[in-house]
Amino acid sequence: MDGLDKLEGVYNQHFRDVYLFVLSLSRDEQIAEEITQETFFKALKQIDHFRGECKMSVWLCQIAKNTYFSHLNAQRRLVRMAVQEEENGVNLEQSLIDQTESLRIHKVLHSLSEPYKEVFMLRLFGELSFDHISQIFGRTESWARVTYHRARARIQNLLKEDNG
Repeated sequence: MDGLDKLEGVYNQHFRDVYLFVLSLSRDEQIAEEITQETFFKALKQIDHFRGECKMSVWLCQIAKNTYFSHLNAQRRLVRMAVQEEENGVNLEQSLIDQTESLRIHKVLHSLSEPYKEVFMLRLFGELSFDHISQIFGRTESWARVTYHRARARIQNLLKEDNG
């Protein structure tokens, strides 16, 4: 049995337990599915660190728990950013309607580094969902959301500096 077969066996044996564990934490099937997939991806990358001091399922659930809490923290940051945006009265999407402002935004957007520039453009101009963006980059949907919101924040900061 080679390493790939062994990993597939671990996945088949423990997927349901990890999924149900995350579902009990999140109470959301889509989040549970995403976190479970991310858990096995992380476990694959960290398999050399598994020392066998506990059951494989316990180790996987610990990774799942940490992944879920990281997801929650990212969601809280996104909510805070949205509230902050509302309080500041800056609505980037509305600003694109004004052609002069649009040119300024495009110049600032052009100066962004990757993947921020591409994620922002795919979301706003390509009108792609975060799920589709995550598939393009081979990352999670939460990564696509966070990257998009970070790009927006960078653009807003650069626009404020340009006005100041």
